[in-house]
Amino acid sequence: MIPLERKSLFWDTDATKLDITKHAKYIIERIFDFGRDADVRWLWATYDKSMLKEVVNNSRSIKSSTKNLWTLVLKN
Repeated sequence: MIPLERKSLFWDTDATKLDITKHAKYIIERIFDFGRDADVRWLWATYDKSMLKEVVNNSRSIKSSTKNLWTLVLKN
């Protein structure tokens, strides 16, 4: 389940029905595009780096500027 502090990032869906495993790609994309520092810290604590890399590399919905940033950050 998504923590209450993150629910505002999912304005277009019922955040109470999001499963952090089943909907991982959507959650990662949304937080990388719109999240703040605390949201990204939660993301790093929740998912492993390989999963984050996979989503960034294969996403068709992350903004290009966001994708470029996270590609560089996740390089190491």
